[in-house]
Amino acid sequence: MSNILTIDTSTDRTSVGLVSNGLLLLEFHHDDPLAHGELLPKMVEKVLSSGNSIDLVAISMGPGPFTGLRVGIAFGQAFALARDIPWVGVSSLAAMAIAHDDPEFIVAIDARRREFFCEHYLNGKLFAPSRTLQREDLALITLPVYTEPPKPLGMATLAETSLSVLEPIYIRKPDAHPTPKGVKFRAWTQIDLVEVYGLEKLVYLDDPWSMAQFKEEFAGTTRQYLVAEYEGKVVGYAGIMLAGDVTDILTLTVAPEFRRRGIGREFLKRMVDWSRNQQVDAMMLEMRINNIEAEPLYLETGFRKIAERSDYYGPGLTAIVMRKELRK
Repeated sequence: MSNILTIDTSTDRTSVGLVSNGLLLLEFHHDDPLAHGELLPKMVEKVLSSGNSIDLVAISMGPGPFTGLRVGIAFGQAFALARDIPWVGVSSLAAMAIAHDDPEFIVAIDARRREFFCEHYLNGKLFAPSRTLQREDLALITLPVYTEPPKPLGMATLAETSLSVLEPIYIRKPDAHPTPKGVKFRAWTQIDLVEVYGLEKLVYLDDPWSMAQFKEEFAGTTRQYLVAEYEGKVVGYAGIMLAGDVTDILTLTVAPEFRRRGIGREFLKRMVDWSRNQQVDAMMLEMRINNIEAEPLYLETGFRKIAERSDYYGPGLTAIVMRKELRK
């Protein structure tokens, strides 16, 4: 007899099961995205108290939100090592797919931030590589979409195949990016206005903000303005405003010779953090259409196109309105 202990923390659910020769003997689970570390040892202790032996540990290796996933992986590997029994990693999405026999379907795990980790299956086989989809995009799919967390039976079935997963599965790009080397980010001061205004006129030849506009922005109390400084010189600036239940990015400007160094990404990260602290529902921005430098960064950060505004930047110059949801 082969008894397989299954451990899954790839979703908001902490799940532990015991499967023997294709039969589910025990299963414990609890839904709480912040309780994986607290609940997992208690659930495994319940399995041990049943008196059943454990011959193999099947651990869900993701994809899943980073912190919860790592709790299950670290605990499962340590448990197997301490008891001198083997462990096998399995794909969370593949384990979910085993439970369904539709001709074609999608399995999806909530990745937070209004995103889902997804896999597309056709005739029982993986049809397309794993990917991240926005909640709104997933809602447009007409195929059956299954989000029920992995089951112990599905995990045990995979554990007995040759589809072992040795490393955690991370689909989403890491949030962490190195701060641009040599660049200092700080809140702007009134002394910066002259340099900021000079950079504004250099970048926006057709329609720069006036010095009076900058002074008005500096005096605002519901705004955050930042500058990027390199060797004592202002090489970028960004500003955001609180507007009811959203924040609105007013400007994000980097000197041409300092672009593609991560300065814009760092500005965005700091403005997202500021917006979360304001406890707003979303962030908004306007972007000139066909801005091929800025658009990929905004999309990567989670902004979505929601509208267009004709002549926003002048006759024939259309603006794309973008929004990033901050609440579920």
